[in-house]
Amino acid sequence: MPRSPEALVDASLLIWARESAGLSQEQAARKVGVKKERLEAWEKDKPKPSIAQLRKLGAAYRRPIAVFYLPERPKDFQPLRDFRRLPGELLGELSSSLRFEIREAYSRREIALELLEETAIEPQSFDARAMLGEDPEQLAERVRQLLEITHEQQAKWATPHEALRGWRDAIEAVGVLVFQSGDVDLAEMRGFSIMETPLPVIVVNRKDPPRARIFTMVHELIHILLRKGGLCDLEDDGRRPPEEQRTEVFCNHIAGATLVPKKHLLTEPIVIAKGKVLVWSDEEIEKLSKAYNVSREAIVRRLLVLERTTKDFYEQKRAQYRKEYESRKKQEGFAPPYVEAVSSVGRSFARLVLDAFHQEKITASDVSDYFSVRLKHLSSIEHLVGAG
Repeated sequence: MPRSPEALVDASLLIWARESAGLSQEQAARKVGVKKERLEAWEKDKPKPSIAQLRKLGAAYRRPIAVFYLPERPKDFQPLRDFRRLPGELLGELSSSLRFEIREAYSRREIALELLEETAIEPQSFDARAMLGEDPEQLAERVRQLLEITHEQQAKWATPHEALRGWRDAIEAVGVLVFQSGDVDLAEMRGFSIMETPLPVIVVNRKDPPRARIFTMVHELIHILLRKGGLCDLEDDGRRPPEEQRTEVFCNHIAGATLVPKKHLLTEPIVIAKGKVLVWSDEEIEKLSKAYNVSREAIVRRLLVLERTTKDFYEQKRAQYRKEYESRKKQEGFAPPYVEAVSSVGRSFARLVLDAFHQEKITASDVSDYFSVRLKHLSSIEHLVGAG
């Protein structure tokens, strides 16, 4: 069998592609199926990889083959501000999976802007803003008004998944793209946001339960309102530099107040009946959790903020909930490919793709690439998002 021709590429681009994927030489060699010494030789132009080997490198680094033939290194996405960082930790130490998700989020945003231009639609402007130091409860009410979500509407959502879809649709309706990731470890990333206008981006981790994803979405929306996008883990344990700590505490407070407004929570019959008792039963917390379709931890956090429980009780319940979650943690069941596609990209992005396709601005192959599914699922996607 004839040997695949040599790929006449610059070795510096091979190095850039590997490093931007967050892979060491050992990891990259393992993915490609060669010895480390062979990969080292390619990165020194001694010798160059074959075309077939270059395809394997492209797959490992998630880069199209054409990128390796560019005259110089392309500009990659800008690093996100890392609100997860603790004092003394290094910036930029991200897994390859998280790097790929950040890159994908930037790419999808660019695709959305291109599709809007192709279909002659002006991108929706996101002008709403917030500032650190604003009254949290008042700002939360303003967020609900921005999203046009009423207490009555929230109460009608029967399941956590229905509530997740409701909050996600409302956020996308004001000009924010919301994507879901399924490949990043939850311990590394629960959510991140990209503050670019138009079309800022929120990404949440699908490995989180639906109620937790709702909190993360709203938390990231507050980051966008503050014009401070970045990587978050939603912890406010006091170990970060003061500015990052202040921002995370603020975003957590607003997210909780948005999902569980003070004026409604304090008038709940359960809360009124408790009087000055600061200890809550699991049944009482669960009932409130279901009423607002938020996590039990979010309810206890709100009770703490509103001085209806103690810090010790909150820490005790948080430890309990995390232990319970770890004991029953599992991936959600497999969904059909078309459901998976829409869940990942969101209904707003999906409609943009479908509209452009029906106007013959993009090809069937483009649609397949953007949704990462085979074309046979197109009609099901259209039905799911109400397009076509």
